[in-house]
Amino acid sequence: MKQKFDLLYLQYEATLALDILPFWLRYGMDQIHGGMYTGLDRDGSLLETDKSVWFQGRALWVFATAYREVEAKSEYRKACDSLVSFIENHCFDPSDGRMYFRVSKEGKPVIKRLRYVFSETFAILGFAAYSRAFNRPDYAQKAYDLFKKVEGYLATDGVLIPKFSTPSRGFGLPMILLNTVDELRSALPEKEAELTQAIDGYIKEIRTYFVRPELQIVVEQCNVDGSLQLEHFEGRLLNPGHAIEGAWFILKEARRRGNDADLMQLGLSMLDWMWNKGWDAEHGGIIYFRDALGKSATEYWHDMKFWWPQCEAGIANLMAYTMSGQDTYLERFEMVHKYIQDHFVDPEFGEWYGYLHKDGSLSTPLKGNMYKGPFHIPRMYLVCCQLLDELRK
Repeated sequence: MKQKFDLLYLQYEATLALDILPFWLRYGMDQIHGGMYTGLDRDGSLLETDKSVWFQGRALWVFATAYREVEAKSEYRKACDSLVSFIENHCFDPSDGRMYFRVSKEGKPVIKRLRYVFSETFAILGFAAYSRAFNRPDYAQKAYDLFKKVEGYLATDGVLIPKFSTPSRGFGLPMILLNTVDELRSALPEKEAELTQAIDGYIKEIRTYFVRPELQIVVEQCNVDGSLQLEHFEGRLLNPGHAIEGAWFILKEARRRGNDADLMQLGLSMLDWMWNKGWDAEHGGIIYFRDALGKSATEYWHDMKFWWPQCEAGIANLMAYTMSGQDTYLERFEMVHKYIQDHFVDPEFGEWYGYLHKDGSLSTPLKGNMYKGPFHIPRMYLVCCQLLDELRK
């Protein structure tokens, strides 16, 4: 068994350091205007010159974390400096301090999504990681200040434009904040009590409103009072990859608290239920959307295989195995690993494809867009390397 973990560790470490990160450094970094492009074709050629603000923060987290945990390479530091400068100079609207969603290559505003704070959460994530990697407490403070602004936006009526006329709750917000504040807490240990209390609140919200033992599902959306919206397409929509991502965030918190039994059971239940909903027993891979009641799915891409749910399933199952010792989770991890190797990895040009049809055939060969860039894939290799390293010992 140790030999298996040794080989997987070496494979993941080499793929991250020699393939994934170099691909984005070579083709993604804008040497003229700063920041990162993500609209890349299969061979890394540029398809889109606008920049995803999400990915300025996400890529900052990736390269800062790689610098701190993998190797202190000067090119990682250079990328981080470029990204943090681009974020500060171009990604905030000076009129209200809110962040854009998409900017031009020069950093001019293109789209601002006023009902979301995800650009801000990924900037917090990036600033906190930058602080940790390069001993910059000023960026830990900037991350914290931005977090307090986000809390203010969420607490103030009218700041965020609701998606629906009837108020509702979405799983994505507490899930992303759980991960974001965990990174912020590591950058600001003096605020551990305050930030742990915030994390407790996000976990409580997830458990109370989105984890539904009566149906053995994790819902994406519900009414403010927690009642389900099962008469609507949106209310029945399940996103297994999203729920599995949230599961390993909770498992990670359980690990931090000495394998807290209650949190561990919550995370394992979320993983088990949504693996059962999401894994395609016929073709393999995690399917993008399911219907909560098993009715016909409405989204036309419902049965596609996107890159990122596979990443989250890989992390979650390997983490579950390290914590529980149950062979089922290792078997699932190996299933995900094989599916990725067989279908997503591009052996000719590097990196991964992003979008497959249900049967595993390629939908489009591009490597990046406004939503796919250096985050889920390098994070999978980073986290799995940590877990595999533990299993080798």
